[in-house]
Amino acid sequence: MTLRQERSSVSRRLAYVVISVVFANYLGNAFFYVLQVSATLPRIAASLACLLSIGFLQLRVFSRPGSDLRSGRAYLALGALAGLVYVPMFFFPAAWPGMPGFLAGSALLVLPNRVRWLAFGLVALSNGVIQSFFVPTLPLVGQVYYVVSATVAGLVVYGLSRLPSLVRQLESVRSELAELAVSQERLRFARDLHDLLGFSLSAITLKVELARKLIGEHTDRALRELAEILGIAREALTDVRAVASSYRELSLTDEIESARSVLTAAGVRATIETEHAELSPRSKTVLATVLREGVTNLLRHSEATRCEITITGTGGQVSIDIVNDGAPAQVSTDRGSGLTNLANRATAIGGSLLAHAGADGTYRLHAEVPADSAPERQQEEGDRPARPAIATTFAQVLLTSVVVGYLLTTTTLVLNEFARIGGTGIVLTAIGLVGTVALVLGVSSRPRLRLSLVTRCAVLAGMAAFVYVPQLTYGDPYLGLTGFLAGSAALLLPSRAGWPAFFAVVISQGVIFGTNGFGAVEMAYGVMAATNHGLVIYALSRLRSMVTELHEAREELATAAVTQERFRFARDLHDLLGYSLSAITLKSELTHRLATLDPGRARQELTEVLEISRQALADVRSVALSYRELSFDEETQSAQALLSAADIEVTVKIDACDQLPTEVKVTLATVLREGVTNLLRHSKAEHCEIVLSSSQHLVTMDIVNDGIPSTERRSPDGSGIGNLTTRVRALGGDLHAGLTPEHTYRLRAEIPLPLN
Repeated sequence: MTLRQERSSVSRRLAYVVISVVFANYLGNAFFYVLQVSATLPRIAASLACLLSIGFLQLRVFSRPGSDLRSGRAYLALGALAGLVYVPMFFFPAAWPGMPGFLAGSALLVLPNRVRWLAFGLVALSNGVIQSFFVPTLPLVGQVYYVVSATVAGLVVYGLSRLPSLVRQLESVRSELAELAVSQERLRFARDLHDLLGFSLSAITLKVELARKLIGEHTDRALRELAEILGIAREALTDVRAVASSYRELSLTDEIESARSVLTAAGVRATIETEHAELSPRSKTVLATVLREGVTNLLRHSEATRCEITITGTGGQVSIDIVNDGAPAQVSTDRGSGLTNLANRATAIGGSLLAHAGADGTYRLHAEVPADSAPERQQEEGDRPARPAIATTFAQVLLTSVVVGYLLTTTTLVLNEFARIGGTGIVLTAIGLVGTVALVLGVSSRPRLRLSLVTRCAVLAGMAAFVYVPQLTYGDPYLGLTGFLAGSAALLLPSRAGWPAFFAVVISQGVIFGTNGFGAVEMAYGVMAATNHGLVIYALSRLRSMVTELHEAREELATAAVTQERFRFARDLHDLLGYSLSAITLKSELTHRLATLDPGRARQELTEVLEISRQALADVRSVALSYRELSFDEETQSAQALLSAADIEVTVKIDACDQLPTEVKVTLATVLREGVTNLLRHSKAEHCEIVLSSSQHLVTMDIVNDGIPSTERRSPDGSGIGNLTTRVRALGGDLHAGLTPEHTYRLRAEIPLPLN
């Protein structure tokens, strides 16, 4: 289980345990009072049935994550809860004042925004009014106590019920953010593929067409073009690796020379002037990319005869202008993918890009970038999505509200004792209460504070003084917030010491009640109240901390998702484009040898190179968009043609594979591509055998060649084989590569077939 899964599951389990214990204490406290004042069997049974019904509705309807709280069932349950809260008050007025908190909190959960806080306030006020009705002599402080206690209980019910669903929502938000990060990474790959490989493949296509025309009549010129094709193809392979790994830093000087060569080969008269200051690597790369795209668009979409390229620098800005005379009569206002990518690149580092056709039939591409690309870093940081702080803020406000509510509740009890403890007692108790609350909000409810164990123990000692001194001085256990000390002990101390300290503090409250002459019911109340207060402080503090941790973990998740997507792109780039570019290189080398010996065969080979180049361009688009579904039949025919062109005798034995699942055929086609590519790159084979056999439960493909001497043992763990192994194992199969006893090299893929 991963760390984030552990955090999520711990958060949910913690919420369920705390909800159950706190709600049980509220209900148990009411039941103890029923036993004290209404100890008849029918009344006990009736009260128990009502309390259990309240607990059932709260846990199974209102506090259950995933419940539809806007449904008719929820409204019906809220009406039933209102009846269970108010009707028994006429029979158990002294035992029932803690129940309106359930109704108030559930109203916040169920009712719409317009009325829920109004209903919450009315329920809290009703608790004081009803108690005044049953106790006409109830002082104002007593009425305030019942209103505040219902308010605090309602917030506790609402908060503890809401936080588990917030954790679930955060998990969904994390997933969405990770998907967004992956989508952005896909766009980046699509942009880099277009900018880097689109130019190379377009240049190869152009030069192949030119070389095909020159063979026979201008063989020397054709050989030079073929040499350049080989150079471009090898550079494109480097680009594939660069795009798959990270951002590639282009050489502006190399791109200028490449543009001059390609334009000259296309019969375009090129004039290039450069004069600029030193550029940062990113600015240089953006200008090089603009130059690539501008020349690519010129070759693809215009019939230009001349082109002027000017790179100049003034102050902190450097500009590039690419002007040609091949603008069409009607120019679309749509920038297209390439220009949009360029504009995004320039804008990202604080630059700009313009493209327009002139009245004189010229077309101008103009870009400006800062010599120092520091603004890109600032923008990247500024563009980072802001953390959704709603859940964290909610948890903080809720915790503060509950703590302040408990403070007000205890204050009403203290004020009620004014006649007995006097002004000095009020001041002493007030200092204790304020000091306790300050330490809870400032220290113990912030578990992420880096405090030494000694400092934590000192904080707990100070809080113990604030809690116990007023209680022991005046013999009144109501004068301190004992539960706050219990919850703080669980938060600040290691688990092995924290929870024993928690229960020791809770028990101490019962002891203080007992030693001061209170009865069993009051003692039970003291223990339950301290337990509830402590668990609420602990739970809200820990859940707030976990919510913050989940927010931070989303970046880790997004990074992991992006990394996984990069691996997928690297694999697909290697499998698809690596094969095509290797084939272009191989056939170009073959054509170079045939140009003077057999011009007709050389032209035929160049025709195939042209087709492969166009297919590679389609592969660029397919990799950038999604996984390309290869055709096994097409790959088989292509492998036969390519091996034959390399003077390798090939034997193909293929069982009918029409009924194979699509994902199996795609994987087999990829294995075939990689196997043939490796054969051409790394061996001097004379014979190759490709065999595909399938049974009811298994399909096996073997690619066997005689191109590896018995003394040479290559590692089967290269990048290509590793990618294929990942693909095959994803389908439950296995892949083996290595020497055979017959001194041949065999690549075998075995994939189980699903049962029909």
